[in-house]
Amino acid sequence: MAKSKNNVVTYGLSGKVGDMLIFRQVDGKTVVSKIPERTKELSEKQIEHQHRFKRAVIYGKTAAETPGTKEIYEAVAAKRKKTPFIVAVADFFNAPEIENIDLSNYTGTPGDTIKVTVTDDVTVKSVSVSIINADGSTVEEGSAVADASGYVWTYTAVQNNDNLEGDKIVVAVSDLPGNLTEESKTVN
Repeated sequence: MAKSKNNVVTYGLSGKVGDMLIFRQVDGKTVVSKIPERTKELSEKQIEHQHRFKRAVIYGKTAAETPGTKEIYEAVAAKRKKTPFIVAVADFFNAPEIENIDLSNYTGTPGDTIKVTVTDDVTVKSVSVSIINADGSTVEEGSAVADASGYVWTYTAVQNNDNLEGDKIVVAVSDLPGNLTEESKTVN
C-alpha cells in the first residue's frame, strides 16, 4: 500500500473519477479505491431504502437552510459536533417515541388532564390527543402542550364524557421531518 503525505493534489478530494476510482475522506486522510462492481440486481427493499435516503438528503439540505428549522438543527449539531445537515438527515430516519400515556387524571370531566411522555432525537413538533368512545365516535380532540423540558406534554379535556367504558385515547406525535408515531390506550 502506497502512502503519500501532504499531497496537494489529492488533499480533501472526495467523489468519483470516471468509472475507475473513488476518493473518500477517512479520519483526515484521503483514501482512493477502485469503484466496486455490482454483481446482483438490487432487491425491492434496497431500492426502497435508496429512495428513502434520497428523500432524507433533500430534507437535510432544505431543513439546514430554512429559517426556524435551521437554528434548531444548528443547536443540536453544535452539541453533537456534527453538521446541521447530518443531524437533519438522521432526524428524518428517526420517528419520535411515545414512552407513556398517563390517564390517571382523566375521569371524563372538563379540566381533567392526560399526560404524554415523548422523546425524539432532535425535537417533538406536536402531540395531538383524541378521545374516542367505544362506538367509534369522537368525544374530542386537540393539541397537547409541552412542559419546559419538551418531554412531557399535557392535554386538558374540554368535553364532558359520562361513560368511559371501552373509550380509547389516541395519541399522535410528530417531529420536524413529519415522522408520525401513533399509539392508543384504553381507558380503564
